[in-house]
Amino acid sequence: MSEAAHLRVLVVDDEPPARRGLKALLAAHADLEVVGEASSGADAIAKIRALQPSLVFLDVQMPEGDGFSVIREIGAERMPATIFTTAFDAYALPAFEADAVDYLLKPYDRERFEQALARARRQLAGDALQQQLARLLERLDGGSRYLQRLSVRQGARTQLVPVANIELFEAEANYVRLWAGEQ
Repeated sequence: MSEAAHLRVLVVDDEPPARRGLKALLAAHADLEVVGEASSGADAIAKIRALQPSLVFLDVQMPEGDGFSVIREIGAERMPATIFTTAFDAYALPAFEADAVDYLLKPYDRERFEQALARARRQLAGDALQQQLARLLERLDGGSRYLQRLSVRQGARTQLVPVANIELFEAEANYVRLWAGEQ
């Protein structure tokens, strides 16, 4: 199993039976490692920072900060992939606005859990692929994060134009006119 396929999971819920049930469902997957569990918002924040999980199952209503305050404190850009778990469907829209991978409404069954987990796997695989492509492009263009040349079609001919030479882009119907130097 590759390192990229291995998922580190944090289970966050203030109810011990809910944590046990979720861990039992996760145990059926050899590529998942439950790295910890938390029972409050404050505990979740500390464990996300310390354990750096790739996936968090996050209850919405908990003592010492709800699931949304956890995301605000960690920062949406640094928050691991998140599947919200709650007994209240009223939080579904705010959960997706917080970029949740999925939303499990308690009580959920194994089939619904597997659907959410599959969605998380797809998102994490896509993120990993995007990071690999970004690293590849960075190596190919000498470490620059910016485009060095543009491929420009002029009639039947295509030429590479250095971005540094471009002076102006001009919209012309369904086309773009590019001005570089005297052309």
